[in-house]
Amino acid sequence: MVNSTSPSRVVRVGIIGCGEIAQVVHIPTLNLLAHKFRVTYLCDVAAGALETCADRVVLGPDGKRPATTTSAEELCASADVDAVLIANADAYHVEHGLLALAQNKHVLIEKPAALCFRDIDRLIAAEKQALNGTRVFVGTMRRYATAFEDAVKEVGGFDRVHYARVRDIIGPNALGVSQSGTFPRPFQAGDVTAADSNDRAGRELDIQTQALSNEFGVPLNDASKRMLRVLGALGTHSLSAMRELLGMPQSVAGAALTLPGIFAVLFRYENFPVTYESGLSGVPTFDANIEVYSTNKIVRVNFDMPYVKGLPVTLTIRERVEEEGAEPYYQERTVRKTYKDPYTLEMQEFYEVVVNGKMAKTSIADSRNDLELFKMILQAGYKA
Repeated sequence: MVNSTSPSRVVRVGIIGCGEIAQVVHIPTLNLLAHKFRVTYLCDVAAGALETCADRVVLGPDGKRPATTTSAEELCASADVDAVLIANADAYHVEHGLLALAQNKHVLIEKPAALCFRDIDRLIAAEKQALNGTRVFVGTMRRYATAFEDAVKEVGGFDRVHYARVRDIIGPNALGVSQSGTFPRPFQAGDVTAADSNDRAGRELDIQTQALSNEFGVPLNDASKRMLRVLGALGTHSLSAMRELLGMPQSVAGAALTLPGIFAVLFRYENFPVTYESGLSGVPTFDANIEVYSTNKIVRVNFDMPYVKGLPVTLTIRERVEEEGAEPYYQERTVRKTYKDPYTLEMQEFYEVVVNGKMAKTSIADSRNDLELFKMILQAGYKA
């Protein structure tokens, strides 16, 4: 834990992975939170990405640029790093998280933390062995949106839930990235060596084989591998939020896993169904929301493109209102408490974990439940 009595209380962050998410989201956010964080170390196998990110980090009071390296082990072992932000390819999330935990460094891992039980259990075990209250924080930032947290309170007050709908259908990310004002440098030919590409491909196949064949018991083919990638990338956001709002479902009643395109899943809860629609569209839109129905109230959270800073997450409440001496009437309210984006809120929460020892709701143990949902969906969609 960072010494909470330190006059500056600034957490020194090492970032592993200098691609799009680091350039568009994490570095700008950490720069704006310079009173809480300072980026001191960067790691990537691509020299161009490293240089681009080093140029974009706001310098600390000492005027030093962040150190750069191609070695994740070097970054995690550095005395100039208090916490490690892992934002590289999914195949390396676990291995680099283990390196950070071995050095007793707090870790923020971009979702998905892992794509198979074998690997996530390794992280859970390593967190338990780490010293000084070291924690793994999983980056499912939608769960830190103010409107979402308010929705959790609203749904918690329902007499019972009748139905819920979860939707996450998005167009090309390139639209939001191009209009974000961050001007990222895309990876270019020659940035990554053939050896690095082959290593990543080998790791991905190992993870896919472990998850799909050994743990989920579904066929290992192009369709199931693609579905696992989409669930880990896009699905984690909605499914993790669904769990916080409604808990874990009992089962999957049916799944039409029609990729490429849009797929649908029907979850069975004890007394109500939940539909989950997701996938990728060519239309440049961001259609992400969760809507929960009770007898007299409907609560809906609307998420917008996260790569464009300041777009609000809103809460809409539609309800039947009964007042003494009057006829019941319909009321609709849309609440936008803040323009503060979920990534900023998430990073502020991570600060509390690192500095003050707060327990994160998006813990590594919590994220294991996402894998349980992936398993249920894939088994329903690819019955042997």
